[in-house]
Amino acid sequence: MTKNSKPTHRAHIVRNYTDKDGTERSHWTDIGSVWPHGDGKGYDVTLVAFPLDGRLVLRVDEPKPVQQPAEPVA
Repeated sequence: MTKNSKPTHRAHIVRNYTDKDGTERSHWTDIGSVWPHGDGKGYDVTLVAFPLDGRLVLRVDEPKPVQQPAEPVA
């Protein structure tokens, strides 16, 4: 990890739950950043929280798609 590099991945806690309608859903909480080692054989992970339950998921750091505003009803 270098001071000028951007992380390549994000770290998340993922907790599964059942909503009031009985549908199983997942809640994702962003908890950190991940940088690959220069030799490509490992990663540095910086966390702002540590999961005590749920699962830890590392995902490629990609921008979220921009949601288009709903068209007004005429």
